[in-house]
Amino acid sequence: MIPRDLTGAEFRKSSLSGGNNDCVEVATNLPGLVAVRDSKDPSGPALAFTPAQWRSFIGRVHTGAFDA
Repeated sequence: MIPRDLTGAEFRKSSLSGGNNDCVEVATNLPGLVAVRDSKDPSGPALAFTPAQWRSFIGRVHTGAFDA
């Protein structure tokens, strides 16, 4: 089970993001948890991953596994 307490999460955007607030933000500072949220709705829901799940997802993004 993934812990869902996001108290103290420090969300950040990529330095490559534009200034239009159409980004995802990621928090990696919580033990055992990587949280992802929509920058347009910072108080809205967030996705929660284990660090291993997040690494797997990012690895698949880099290999083009989700390209249409």
